[in-house]
Amino acid sequence: MDGRTIALIGFAALFFMLFIRMPVGGAMMLVGTWGIWMIRPQAALPKLAGEIFNEASNYPLTFIPLFVLMGNLAGVSGMSRDLHDAANAWLGHFRGGLASATVVGCAGVSALSGSSLAAALTMGRVALPEMQRYRYADGSVAAGGTLGILIPPSAGFVFYAILTEESIGRLFMAGVLPGLLLTLCFIGAIWIVVWRNPDAAPGHARALPLRARLRATGRASWITGIILLTIGGIYAGVFSAVEAAGIGVALALVVTACRRKLTRANLEEVFASTLKSSGTVFLILFGAFVFKSFIGFTGVTCTLSFWVEGLGLGGTRVVIAFLVLFIVLDMFMDGFAILVLTVPLVQPIIEPLGIDMIWFGVLMVIALEMGLISPPVGVNVFVVKGIAPGVPLGTIFRGILPFWCAMLVAMILVLLVVLVPGIALLLPNTMFG
Repeated sequence: MDGRTIALIGFAALFFMLFIRMPVGGAMMLVGTWGIWMIRPQAALPKLAGEIFNEASNYPLTFIPLFVLMGNLAGVSGMSRDLHDAANAWLGHFRGGLASATVVGCAGVSALSGSSLAAALTMGRVALPEMQRYRYADGSVAAGGTLGILIPPSAGFVFYAILTEESIGRLFMAGVLPGLLLTLCFIGAIWIVVWRNPDAAPGHARALPLRARLRATGRASWITGIILLTIGGIYAGVFSAVEAAGIGVALALVVTACRRKLTRANLEEVFASTLKSSGTVFLILFGAFVFKSFIGFTGVTCTLSFWVEGLGLGGTRVVIAFLVLFIVLDMFMDGFAILVLTVPLVQPIIEPLGIDMIWFGVLMVIALEMGLISPPVGVNVFVVKGIAPGVPLGTIFRGILPFWCAMLVAMILVLLVVLVPGIALLLPNTMFG
């Protein structure tokens, strides 16, 4: 069999394994190793062992468990609740203010942990009881949690950077402005929904006195300080992403200890959750690089690149076509699975068209965010369902529809930035000169 036939069989086998719910990392390792063995038998096992060792010993990747640990510590120490309370103190008296405060809280937790699931789970435990008390829709927690894959430090950007060999720091900085834009789009979606249907988010609180607002903001100063220190330090070039994560974890531990939350039970919960999340991420990375090597052996990327070149399409049209493909795949596959499956195929096609891979990475991550709340897979929706078992899935999916539309609007706005590329890359270019 030639390389293209083996590639087609490999993709078919991989999709079947994902369909039967086999872990993404294990499926990619299995298919990738089989494919390499079919093309070059003597290289299969050395390539498998080599890729696993290379990624396991990749020092920059140590920031993943560190940032996950920092986010988990923020949860047990109460810092995430402080952030939500501060946002609610300023926004809660508006109609829809509680939902807006939840979105802001999710953005803050995302900036601390880099994990969409962690943001949804942490803020869900904090915000959902009060939102249900006042009969709010549950979509804002699921949607706000998706910010974790875009706002740095983002696990989605880390995966993308490793697969494309781009700078993690540049991708982090490129995600700041789109992350803030998407947060504003979510808040705008809440206000539009409330304007059309006031019963969707009843007003329930009077405006707090300025002193009470400042007091709530002061309690949230620890988490905001850690966020500004870590992200600001990376931007200023004071320290790397790994060093920022280490400093952030140390500060989070100090806050947790000062608040007398550093108990044995909390430590066991925090470290077990961190190990589980990090193990899942690294398994996907191992499989992604084995599968990427298999794709390289088949030569199918060159074939696809020549085919697209023959169509004579411009770079913007190709990007739009890929984004539509990602949105469709979002309905059936996990976002990280789409990322590791498609990037090795997409990169050789769009790079010769002059598309900046940093800018494309931001667009791709926004598209993958949509998958976190898209039926029927929507992982964040099931996180909210786990916290609020009494709420039907259909109700949650209806609640996230305005936020899905807000993501689409944000993607279109970021896509239009291609007309002024200096804006898209403003922070990365400022950071790296």
